[in-house]
Amino acid sequence: MDFVKEFAIFLQESAAIKFGDFKLSSGKESAYYVDLRIIPSFPHQFRKMIKHLQNAISENIGLDNFDCIASVPTSGLVIASALAIETIKPLVYIRQKPKDYGTGSLIEGKIKEGSRILLVDDVGTTGQSLIKAIKALKDAKMVVTDAFVIINRLEGAKEVLASEGVRLHEVTNVMKISDMLHSEKLLDEQTLERIKKQMNSV
Repeated sequence: MDFVKEFAIFLQESAAIKFGDFKLSSGKESAYYVDLRIIPSFPHQFRKMIKHLQNAISENIGLDNFDCIASVPTSGLVIASALAIETIKPLVYIRQKPKDYGTGSLIEGKIKEGSRILLVDDVGTTGQSLIKAIKALKDAKMVVTDAFVIINRLEGAKEVLASEGVRLHEVTNVMKISDMLHSEKLLDEQTLERIKKQMNSV
């Protein structure tokens, strides 16, 4: 069984993907909800997902073409931490807002000016949280050219990041997952059409 098929079935069985009517943090309505924070509770599937992320990075940009991994808390941080251990790369993370005590830093961790940063998150939707992280890293004089997500929701993140000169890569996307579940008779035609319509309304 190929990874996307196995991953899609696992996502539905573990309720990491749900279909119905959902309101996202952006306020948008959605025909589905993805919550990858569940995955680390399944260590074998989690490790397999990290390995596929590592392979995607290796194939797309090469493991020697970045100095450090950066993540957006919170769900992306668990993925980035596991990836940092597998690739033996330093890890930093970017807060959503500066802490109001201590140094007041946006970036947590030790990092040299001019470092080449690989940005990692769990899901790409509009790309707004990734853009904030990219701007914080660039303000700190870091070089950011590539970002990776496990699932791309295909709702504009790729285009938004491209406007900052950053390429967005994915392990898979919501259309591949939905098509796979539909072909396995685990997702009905009506829901599949709703998801397609959601993609096209972006």
